Amino acid sequence: MSERTHDSRPFPLAPGKIHVPDDVLTDLRQRLDLTRLPDDVGNEDGYYGVPRGYLQELVDYWRSGYDWRAAEAEINTYEHYQVAIDRVPVHFMRRPGVGPDPTPLILTHGWPWTFWHWSKVADRLADPGAHGGDPAEAFDVIVPSFPGFGFSSPLTNRPDMNFWKVADLWHTLMTDVLGYERYGAGGCDVGALVTAQLGHKYAEELYAIHIGSGRKLTMFNGDRAWDYSGGRPIPDDLPAEVRARITQLDKRFAVHLAAHMLAPSTLAHALSDSPAGMLAWILERWSRWSDNGGDIETVFSRDDLLTHATIYWATNTIGTSIRLYANHNRYPWTPSHDRLPIVQAPTGITFVGYENPPGVSTDHRVEYFRTSDFADWYNHVNLTVHDHGGHFIPWEIPDRWTDDLRRTFQGRR
Repeated sequence: MSERTHDSRPFPLAPGKIHVPDDVLTDLRQRLDLTRLPDDVGNEDGYYGVPRGYLQELVDYWRSGYDWRAAEAEINTYEHYQVAIDRVPVHFMRRPGVGPDPTPLILTHGWPWTFWHWSKVADRLADPGAHGGDPAEAFDVIVPSFPGFGFSSPLTNRPDMNFWKVADLWHTLMTDVLGYERYGAGGCDVGALVTAQLGHKYAEELYAIHIGSGRKLTMFNGDRAWDYSGGRPIPDDLPAEVRARITQLDKRFAVHLAAHMLAPSTLAHALSDSPAGMLAWILERWSRWSDNGGDIETVFSRDDLLTHATIYWATNTIGTSIRLYANHNRYPWTPSHDRLPIVQAPTGITFVGYENPPGVSTDHRVEYFRTSDFADWYNHVNLTVHDHGGHFIPWEIPDRWTDDLRRTFQGRR
């Protein structure tokens, strides 16, 4: 089998390598050496947030056991590129498709993700023949770092980036820079919003899109978008299990949205100065948002956690990554057309039980979506739910995510 792009032309850019300078790693170790953690008595169960004991273990391992150079070498088994689009630095990873006519596919991550969260599906998508699949279903996989995250930095010229502006960048990347006439897109978390915006504004140039969850593009619009509850009190007459689920989801997301949307720079000053503090902030999301049964290392090994954390730290992008949320609200989404559904590209959606709405079982998750006003936004053609898997779907259940995406694209290429 030969490797080639969708239109059989040579890839238009020359690949490079990811490399973090030695002095950045030396500075990181010195800061870890000087870590001062707070008293945290009574938090062994994590009621108050990330427990000091586990954070200390990770900090010690980051300082003296973790090997970034080994992680960097693994990352560099993929192709990497750097381009500038509309004054925005864009890094992307590529796995060329292996098959007779690979379909271009751009995958967008969220927060606190990095581009590396797609590494578990990139090979499966690009080379299905090596994973028991049909080479005719190969994709040419393009995985950018979200602007302001990791190696798509610094955002000194564009502090206003948000999900719908990134969609415009991605369309330029895929069409003008890389020369694809049509392509597909996938995404999770805020990457699902970018992908949905592509399916809204550029539907004619997309084969299809596949996302995790199915949110409205207006979800960050409004005066109180930072309030996960929408300002609504919990009704007194709800069943106990539904009430508990609402409280659980509030605890999972409320502080995240409020802090990022209301005071991102204030938070960034602290997190950009302390690697331990930065790790604690993103570790809480990895721990509470993944389906890990109370043990984060069943989903992310210590090396995995610290690879993602080092990408944020080495590029000093924790600040620009969290400001993204404030920009979603400050620069509200507005439609590009009035056609219905709003997202006209054929859309596949993967749901996971760990994120089921209150009172909704996994068995009823798809039907719940079909009968909600969320469904009206999408030209949905493939809805799937899985019992297992949390917020980081392509990392947690990569085989199922890959299968779901392939079904979305079948007959549409």
